[in-house]
Amino acid sequence: MDTTIKRALVTGASKGIGHAISQTLVAAGWHVTGVARGQHALGSVHIELGELFEPWCVDATSDALLERIASAEPFDLLVNNLGTARHAPLVDTPDTDLDLVLDTNIRATLRITRAVTRVMRAGASVVTITSQMAHVGGPDRIVYCTTKAALEGMTRALAVELAPRGIRANSVAPTFVRTPLTAPMLDEPEFARWVEDMIPLGRVAQAGDVAEAVAYLADARSVTGHSLRVDGGWTAR
Repeated sequence: MDTTIKRALVTGASKGIGHAISQTLVAAGWHVTGVARGQHALGSVHIELGELFEPWCVDATSDALLERIASAEPFDLLVNNLGTARHAPLVDTPDTDLDLVLDTNIRATLRITRAVTRVMRAGASVVTITSQMAHVGGPDRIVYCTTKAALEGMTRALAVELAPRGIRANSVAPTFVRTPLTAPMLDEPEFARWVEDMIPLGRVAQAGDVAEAVAYLADARSVTGHSLRVDGGWTAR
């Protein structure tokens, strides 16, 4: 591996926001290690992006990923894009959904961040994808909001803890982003009207909008502990 090429690890890299982040970073000359469970989807991204994209087909919540990180060359950027959601009123949320969202969004992210930052060099950074829902409330989204707010807290603490090593930590907090996962919701006229009415710019975000924010934070040498809200003004109200 050419040591002059910057190395990024992106979780949830095969689809949606993670795919767009991988595209943007590769276009900027980064070597991207993309983590996801879907071998076929990862293979398609590998074909699309070429040798600068290295697919790791592994469950991001598993010990296997931590072992691969420990044996890999150090990364210059970690993009915590792993996440899931189960939307329901809290009183109707079963423990299975609660455990899934907490374990995926918080526990797995903390474990991956711990593994990567152990060997990061000065000048590296961590960018965690959170949500505007870390800053405002949303109907039927208490568990999701809780986890994303926790990741904002993690980011601020990381920024302070890692600063003496010259490592930065920031988050990107998007509004609703059109992806294959959110398309069914956003294609419902009533839901789409509610979302657009809440966004002063009047449109949902695209995955590329989030990717551009990640790329900015990856190289913003004096920015740390910041939450960059890619929300079209939702939280400015």
